[in-house]
Amino acid sequence: MSDDHARTARELVVRMCANPEGGHLGGSMSMVEILVTLYRDVLRIDPKRPQAPDRDILLLSKGHGAIGLYAVLAERGFFPEELLAGYGTPDSVFTAHPNPAVPGVEMPTGSLGHGLPLGVGFALAARLDGRDRRCFVVLGDGELQEGSVWEAAMAAGAQGLDRLVAIVDRNGLQISGDTEETMGLEPLGDRWRSFGWTVLDVDGHDPDQLRSALSRVPHTPGRPTVLLARTVKGRGLPYIEGQARSHYVRLTERGHRRARAAVLRGERPRTETT
Repeated sequence: MSDDHARTARELVVRMCANPEGGHLGGSMSMVEILVTLYRDVLRIDPKRPQAPDRDILLLSKGHGAIGLYAVLAERGFFPEELLAGYGTPDSVFTAHPNPAVPGVEMPTGSLGHGLPLGVGFALAARLDGRDRRCFVVLGDGELQEGSVWEAAMAAGAQGLDRLVAIVDRNGLQISGDTEETMGLEPLGDRWRSFGWTVLDVDGHDPDQLRSALSRVPHTPGRPTVLLARTVKGRGLPYIEGQARSHYVRLTERGHRRARAAVLRGERPRTETT
């Protein structure tokens, strides 16, 4: 993975947020390095054969970040980037939550808390089929307030699903504000360990750390793995980084120009509403 891949993905995200419908900007930007590292360096996938039977599985449980997934799939070559111009328009396959009609999207998600249970199902199916397929599930940290996540975590630990990896986009914010003020998650690592998971703490914007952690699966025989990836919501747009207001954004024409400039040239624009 190079900086260019992440930069291209972020540029595509802000382009989709300039659509009249807008988009979930903050949480899409925070997971760019996670997804780019997976699709560039980790997943056994072929963009020309998105349904290849021996492929690894990636599930975006935080489905409101669909524009981030679409951007990375386009950057990786699953479909032409130009098709993203139709995002949010009537009859487009590029909907606000992941649509399996889009090449590379495995399952519809976005009713939060469902991705990890699906991942458990994929991992169990691979075991029964005798495949060495790996399954990666990207979750939001606010999503961990859903009870179904912990039911799935308990099941995965009990079944010893060591080819299942959960990646938590730990940006610390959800639509209502700080995750710890809404419903505290800490000590988060200890919670996962109590269900029988190997826990790794990484910088979610550091491709080297992500690559090192994600390329070694299983980490511990008989134990699933979770990466607590520390990220910044709205990463790449300094004037809204780390702010809850980046959660959902409709960029004006001017706002799009400024956001694109910040992403492509690393500008630090003055604080201003988008």
